[in-house]
Amino acid sequence: MAYLVPSEFVTKMVDAGESKVFMSTRDTLIRSYMAGAILALAAVFAITVAVQTGSPLIGAILFPVGFSMLYLMGFDLLTGVFVLTPLALIDKRPGVTLAGVLRNWGLVFTGNLFGALTVAFMMAIIFTYGFSVEPNAVGQKIAGIGEARTLGYAEHGAAGMLTLFIRGMLCNWMVSLGVVGAMISTTVSGKVIAMWMPIMLFFAMAFEHSVVNMFLFPSAMILGGDFSVMDYLIWNEIPTVLGNLVGGLAFTGLTLYSTHIKTAPKRAI
Repeated sequence: MAYLVPSEFVTKMVDAGESKVFMSTRDTLIRSYMAGAILALAAVFAITVAVQTGSPLIGAILFPVGFSMLYLMGFDLLTGVFVLTPLALIDKRPGVTLAGVLRNWGLVFTGNLFGALTVAFMMAIIFTYGFSVEPNAVGQKIAGIGEARTLGYAEHGAAGMLTLFIRGMLCNWMVSLGVVGAMISTTVSGKVIAMWMPIMLFFAMAFEHSVVNMFLFPSAMILGGDFSVMDYLIWNEIPTVLGNLVGGLAFTGLTLYSTHIKTAPKRAI
């Protein structure tokens, strides 16, 4: 059958987490670099469509094309490994340690960041004709997003930080469902449909995704956004990463694992 039942795809989640912990440094960096770059291009695409049509919803509907491409190619996002690798540790897979999980997270973060930064610089050149003119409409939109989603949170102090963290949680609840969606079908069309739905929702709701933000905010600073690197780190990236970790693991990873593996009915011998 094209559809895998939860007890089957949850086992695949644990298997995937285990394989990522043992993946070589080179392969992890290459795969995460490509994932960060492709997701950044998808974000540019979605914002471009939103500016051209005046409808952010159309951009959100189309954004999952990037997510689908990168997961079909076997590339890795930080938001995905936040969910998968801890399951291999919890399941006590041989050789999987906390140090191994943290190593994987660090490598994927680094690869995603450099991939996103590469696209940020390349798109800045396009938006400004090699920095010879002011940014075009899309570039100005990105700069505005950067200011609104750093200084905008900072204006509200602790309440803004809480809002940012919760948006990060909700984001990876949806994104991790997209990661799982790639495992619940054996057909390309089934995988894409399952991935598309939650990714569209997170983007339309403007939840905070740590890897998308690795592109948006450096790009916004390059294009003239009036905020600093520390504003970006404190009032977006760090709380977003933490929210992504908690949301994805708590709402998707642990719920699926605990109900479909740990509490599955045992067969009679």
